[in-house]
Amino acid sequence: MKDHQGLADRIAGAVLVPGDEGYDAERSGFQLHGQHRPDVIVAAAGAEDVREAVASAAAHGTPIAVQATGHGLPRGADGGMLITTGRMDGVRIDAAARTARVEAGVRWGAVVAAAADHGLAPVNGSSPTVGAVSYTLGGGVGLLSRRFGFASDHVRSIDVVTADGAFRHVTAESDPDLFWALRGGRANFGVVTALEFDLVPVERIHGGGLYFDTGHIPAVLDAYREWTATVPEEMTSSVALVPFPDAPGVPEPLRGRYAAHVRIIHAGDSATGERLVEPLRAVAPRLIDTVRDMPYAECATIHAEPPFPMAYHSAHALVGELDPAIVAAALDAGERFIVEIRHLGGAMSRPPATPSAVGHRDARYLAAVLSPILPGHGPEASRPGHEAFIGALAPWDLGRSVNFLYGDNATEAEVRRAYEPADHERLVALKAKLDPSDLFRLNHHIA
Repeated sequence: MKDHQGLADRIAGAVLVPGDEGYDAERSGFQLHGQHRPDVIVAAAGAEDVREAVASAAAHGTPIAVQATGHGLPRGADGGMLITTGRMDGVRIDAAARTARVEAGVRWGAVVAAAADHGLAPVNGSSPTVGAVSYTLGGGVGLLSRRFGFASDHVRSIDVVTADGAFRHVTAESDPDLFWALRGGRANFGVVTALEFDLVPVERIHGGGLYFDTGHIPAVLDAYREWTATVPEEMTSSVALVPFPDAPGVPEPLRGRYAAHVRIIHAGDSATGERLVEPLRAVAPRLIDTVRDMPYAECATIHAEPPFPMAYHSAHALVGELDPAIVAAALDAGERFIVEIRHLGGAMSRPPATPSAVGHRDARYLAAVLSPILPGHGPEASRPGHEAFIGALAPWDLGRSVNFLYGDNATEAEVRRAYEPADHERLVALKAKLDPSDLFRLNHHIA
């Protein structure tokens, strides 16, 4: 802390070091495994706090990590400075312009609720507790993405503090290189304090979940593979194979079962959505069927992801097609893991009006495997199974999505695979220019 003595007097938030009351709570996020253990935490209350923190870190050669909610945690930082942004929670909707301005700590649930008051929606993720800014900086594969593209495609401006301690308002016109790099480059080029992005005119959707019992999973996966080859881009969907625990809080029909959960989001009229879902309903009886016309404000019920922190590790691949061999690999994983397949393509496959660093727009699916980590354990027990699953995808493997690189898998080599080769070279050159001392290296690192 001695290197940063006096910083607490210059900021409105808090400065914490190991041993301080609140240090452990402040460094903790949604991901409980491999959390940051910084030498100093700056709990920023606003953009000026971020600027002071970056300037102090730069003056003392202290590397910086940034955390809003901790959902997409890369390797935990051992030492350095952690800037937490959870207190920066301002949301402003401009209904006439169909835009939202959100500060760095805002979660998607708050944006969805605020936009819904005006009959609008963001291109948000599946969980309402995920940070809107970090999600968008990584591209953002969301509930409406096949219809409207990546979340990053809709960014209008970015407020960021760069390695020189300067505060910049970045647009495609003011700094096209940095604007390109920030949309896809995550936290490698500065600490983003706010984003402005477009909202889309979606007030209602036809969506929900179809849950099928264990014995029907092979037929469900085969049907899903064929079905996704036919649906229009108004339909965004995914399927997860989940070993549900026999525990309170799990709906009774799912308790203790290994089930397939098909998630449906149709950004069109309800009658068409209902017709499109019928081939999946026809596969087998459902344990639960929640697909219906709903206000977009209820979209978090579709994936119904746990809202509480947990320890987990995961691996994934972007693939060009959903070959039957990939379906077989998902089945081979059995009840040991959670396996998820997300349908991509549609508007995500088209280049945005303003180019960005987001890669692999030719990917048609994202296939992932995830395992909880029990207290006192690490990921070693399930790592061989994860590697076997990803290895089976090799013939169709196009690369990675930076937002799905967690923990030990967020290596520099894997981060490189999230970009097209020429784009990665451009990112490296910009990094050398804008952050020559590599201040922002405790992240999804571009060296």
